[in-house]
Amino acid sequence: MASSQLELGIAVVGTGFGQKIHIPGFQTHHRTRVVGVYHRNLEKAEAIAAAHQIDHACDRVEDIVALPGVDGVAISTPPFLHWPTAEIALKAGKHVLLEKPTALSVAEAQQIQSLAQANNRVVGLDFEFRFIPAWQRLAELLAEHYVGQKRLITINWLGASRANPQRAWSWYAQSAKGGGTLGSIGSHTFDYIRWLFGPVAQLNARLTTTITKRPDPETGQLKPVDSDDTCNISLTLADGTPCQVNLSAITAGGRGHWVEIYGDRGTLVLGNDNPKDYIHGFKLWAAKAGDKLSEVSIPERLAFPQTYPDGRLAPFIRVIDHWVSDIDRGVATAPSIAEGLASQQLMDLSNQSHRTGTWITLASTTD
Repeated sequence: MASSQLELGIAVVGTGFGQKIHIPGFQTHHRTRVVGVYHRNLEKAEAIAAAHQIDHACDRVEDIVALPGVDGVAISTPPFLHWPTAEIALKAGKHVLLEKPTALSVAEAQQIQSLAQANNRVVGLDFEFRFIPAWQRLAELLAEHYVGQKRLITINWLGASRANPQRAWSWYAQSAKGGGTLGSIGSHTFDYIRWLFGPVAQLNARLTTTITKRPDPETGQLKPVDSDDTCNISLTLADGTPCQVNLSAITAGGRGHWVEIYGDRGTLVLGNDNPKDYIHGFKLWAAKAGDKLSEVSIPERLAFPQTYPDGRLAPFIRVIDHWVSDIDRGVATAPSIAEGLASQQLMDLSNQSHRTGTWITLASTTD
């Protein structure tokens, strides 16, 4: 178990989101130091390492986990590489911080969980909405039974990141590699539904691919897209509450990310209509039954100690805090691989529901 004063050496695997958030997050955090960076192209790995003053660059995951001083591995690769990368890291005795979605399937997520348990390592998930002040205040009000008995929950997360059909074809266009809206934002949604409202009992999903071709980035020729860009999912929670979820990455002018909870004693609405900052743009409104909605002030005790030009960095640093604390104590707590597995299960069942055109009843609802 690590001492509370010990600096943890981190290897970063994945250099898209990894360069934007993981590297600066770990370099900012007072308990972590980036020891090495991986890219499949060694020249690119070396250029990234030089740009961020990182000592080591590798083009093999086996080499980066073998570097002296590496205690943990941060994985922000495309989803199809999550399980094989986590397997190498965990077998080498390293802790893992994993981007969402957890993996390509429940089977892969279960293998990550089993390896973590067998090697007594902590696997954390970057479910950052749990660490945003407005969301934390929402969780408090729900725990205080502000809305009373829930009657209806609606979630609309409508963005335009892929609305342009000229956006280049990539792994994201391929369902077999974990691409699509369900994996990108549905994974977050399924996690915070369980966090805020409890387990799901039933679901019915329709997954749509509206933009069916995109240009190859090198040749410009159109290539087929089979990953979903819009998801419409109906849920029944274990307590009987209906929950309607609409997710899309192709809604130009979409109203953003909104969570609405209606109960017999009150209403709570959390929303963000700022497409340029999907973290700090959130505001929270509340109303007791019969009253008009009014904005809720977020207590200073929940505020980020520091914010950054990229809004994603502040909650990610809180994710690091949580992961490091779990490593210190030798215990994985939410959001960990257990929550990643639960989110993955709902993703797999959504795909199953879409394929069969049926409602799916979960075999068990565990919290």
